[in-house]
Amino acid sequence: MNTEEKRPLILISNDDGIDAPGIRSLIDFVSDMGDVWVVAPATVQSGKGHAITLDGIIKVEEVAPRNGSVVEYRCYGTPADCVKIAKNELLPRIPDICLSGINHGSNASINVIYSGTMAAVIEAGVEGIPAVGFSLCDMDWDSPMEQLREYVRLITRNALEKRLPAHTVLNVNFPTGEIKGIKVCRQAATRWEKEFEKRENPRGGNYYWMVGHPICMETGEDTDHWALSHGYVSVVPTTYDLTAHRSIEMIEAWEL
Repeated sequence: MNTEEKRPLILISNDDGIDAPGIRSLIDFVSDMGDVWVVAPATVQSGKGHAITLDGIIKVEEVAPRNGSVVEYRCYGTPADCVKIAKNELLPRIPDICLSGINHGSNASINVIYSGTMAAVIEAGVEGIPAVGFSLCDMDWDSPMEQLREYVRLITRNALEKRLPAHTVLNVNFPTGEIKGIKVCRQAATRWEKEFEKRENPRGGNYYWMVGHPICMETGEDTDHWALSHGYVSVVPTTYDLTAHRSIEMIEAWEL
């Protein structure tokens, strides 16, 4: 094995699109940590969850790199599509880690199930690839991200060197303002409230805007909601096994 092959192969994707400031920052933060390949959506795919393209073609085009030797592809598909096609068709070998983000907006708590950012991470995890999703709790595309550099590099380095437990990926969210440190925590129980605003179409009928906001239903200090609201980076080990293992015995007791 030569020296180049020993360098970690880092796959980067997101859901805000390949031109989003967040992914450009992420590329910059880790570009010296290995051989970086970017396969990211051509257009914004926020809120697409783990959707994959089944009813159409997936166009992929290599684009001119904007950061040294980084290899970049624009994919006309979802974040999950990006990871699938990167692994199976584009990358020279299985990546050592997949990073997604930095998302513009929170993916903490219940948002994880809607998140395209985390869909890329989970898809990598399904393939046995260590993976981390990074999100900043600020939807402003002009929000400064330089203060996140040391945390992104620290978490990425640990995930590369110490690996992750089987079937586990990381959901990392950054608070706005001053960062006090890092908290490894659990996902808070939340739900969305007042999700739609109904309006009348002047040409007849109604239409709706999604305008809801998340409501946290607990006050535990071991949750991502608490950590973020108190200025800490939240790191939630996340599994894609959706089985409610604690409920199996109870359901087995039903008269089925």
